[in-house]
Amino acid sequence: MTATYDELPALMTRMTGDEKHDASATSTLDVIWVLYSDVLRVDPSDLDDPDRDRFFLSKGHGPMAYYAVLAAHGFLTPTQLDTFGDFDSILGYHPDRTLVPGVEISSGSLGHGLGLAAGTALALALRGSDARVFVLLGDAELDEGSNIEAIQFAGRRGLTNLTAVVIDNDSAGLGWPGGIARRFAVEGWVVDDVDGRDHRRLHRALTARDGDMPHAVVAHVEKKG
Repeated sequence: MTATYDELPALMTRMTGDEKHDASATSTLDVIWVLYSDVLRVDPSDLDDPDRDRFFLSKGHGPMAYYAVLAAHGFLTPTQLDTFGDFDSILGYHPDRTLVPGVEISSGSLGHGLGLAAGTALALALRGSDARVFVLLGDAELDEGSNIEAIQFAGRRGLTNLTAVVIDNDSAGLGWPGGIARRFAVEGWVVDDVDGRDHRRLHRALTARDGDMPHAVVAHVEKKG
């Protein structure tokens, strides 16, 4: 199945039972759509390709948008979406990499995705692969201390095959002096600030590469209610 962006709301409404995370899910929808439609080199018929791009959903709570995009691109079927959250379903309230086709990491407990992404990017670079790693985080998730270590490590190693996308819906309790972009920039990352609903600007930012630095994209969306 290949669906259009306009069909995503109908796919998402097939999943019920985790409505408290609707805002978390919809905040990621446009970034994940642009990644799978126009950026990632992944093929649902060849999930184990060693040179595939990797996408890590570190912001793993409320994965309905992720599942909807996977169904839109042939990794899942619409019928599987109907089983979301059922006892014997592969689609849990947090994505499980051992169950869901195309899911690279099991996530939901925040603060782990960026470190995993940095390690994977380093391993791919050492192997000589041209595969890229994209990791999607939330702004509040950056309050986890593990992330600053990963940001520093990636910057100092110059992991040019790594892109961190931060969904900024103004939900962080602590924040950072100078904002999210500065948090990455001072550690040796090149940073783009974009409208997280603007597909054209997202595409431009997500496909940009600049010298010998990792890349961060801060995607601003409406404030969490």
